[in-house]
Amino acid sequence: MCSTLRALVLLIIFSICLGCGAKQVVKDIFASDDDNSEPPSMLVDIIATAELNKVWSENIGKGTDELFIKLTPVVMGEHVFIADTRGEIVALFADTGKIVWENDSELPITGGPGADENLVLIGTSEGDVLALESELGKEAWRAKVSSEILSPPRESDGVIIIRTIDGKIFALDAESGNRLWIYDRTVPNLTLRGTSTPVVANNLVIAGFDSGRLTALELKTGKLIWETKVAIPRGRSQLERMVDIDSQPLILDDIIYVTTFQANVSALSLDSGQVLWQRDISSHSELSVDTEYLYVSDHLGNVWALDRFSGRSIWKQEKLAHRKITGPAVLGDKVIVGDLEGYLHWLDKKTGDFAARVKVEEDPILTKPIVANRMLYAYSSGGRLVAYTYKNNEVTGRPNKAIVVVEDGDTKERIKSDDKFVEKETSSFLGGFLDIFSSNDEKE
Repeated sequence: MCSTLRALVLLIIFSICLGCGAKQVVKDIFASDDDNSEPPSMLVDIIATAELNKVWSENIGKGTDELFIKLTPVVMGEHVFIADTRGEIVALFADTGKIVWENDSELPITGGPGADENLVLIGTSEGDVLALESELGKEAWRAKVSSEILSPPRESDGVIIIRTIDGKIFALDAESGNRLWIYDRTVPNLTLRGTSTPVVANNLVIAGFDSGRLTALELKTGKLIWETKVAIPRGRSQLERMVDIDSQPLILDDIIYVTTFQANVSALSLDSGQVLWQRDISSHSELSVDTEYLYVSDHLGNVWALDRFSGRSIWKQEKLAHRKITGPAVLGDKVIVGDLEGYLHWLDKKTGDFAARVKVEEDPILTKPIVANRMLYAYSSGGRLVAYTYKNNEVTGRPNKAIVVVEDGDTKERIKSDDKFVEKETSSFLGGFLDIFSSNDEKE
């Protein structure tokens, strides 16, 4: 009886509080949908200096179902392969977009596809590895690994390399799927949603880890050849100490280029792992490189061109800030990135000026566009795969200028815009990221 009375009194008091305005407080606490992240930059008017040609466009399955999974097309020979998260795997002719074969695996695909001359490889959220015959799309074999696969499987010299989300690298036999070796690394408690795709060069498997380490393993045996700590965690909280390597290492002329979140862009020797240079640019996106420059999308949405031998800045395009852009692709004399609203932005490779813009569809483009057969292929999260070529136009007038960065110490940049120099403070990598989690209510 006493308990019932006490409960009744508490209910009456709570009802009175609601009548006095506490109801709005409760609603504010539990039903708030405020977004404290930085809004995407508005698109600026541009003078197009390139004419884009849509070669073909196809809708492939359901895309990524808003799961923020980065499924990327892969071109091998005359075919392009793509998959969606519901298990659909498709091969198309790369020049026309005509479908060659389809395979509905009914698997929850989260990694891939990868491909060589004989096999198309995908990974799933349940740790399954599926190998299909590249010509017909028939299943060749299946294998099981320890956990979810978020990056494309890679094949080299009869060995398939699989990276799992729990920090392991598996080597499987390409003919049978049998396990050859396994390499294990401890995963930090807090990491970004993603894993770096290992690459193979000079019979070495180059792999980045969430701890900011880059390793070289012998392809046939998994023996550790060298390991380099590319980034050192700093800060008090686990969030501040995140230094994930989520992008695929990029190799050219025995130099490895790699990015780390909240840390740097680095160039290392392939033979020894020795660091050649580093720049304090935070990124978790894929890189591109040519004979002169390295192209980087940082975590704030700026696109950089760096001298690939020294890391010196060549140009910086800031007008795509907070648009969640992809890593840059390079086609001819253009650098191309996709964004959260389904746009492809084409920049001049030498200056960073805008050259063209096209909207693929309403859904975001999450993965770096790929270049093959003198065409650009882009895949939206809604499942649309599109191929473009371009040609340059002769135009009058002045296009929107990128910002050319000249180094001036560690904490400041001198930026040149319209032939005038202005000093500005360099923003903190972590500061922009923490804006997502901040709230004005915290001060109260």
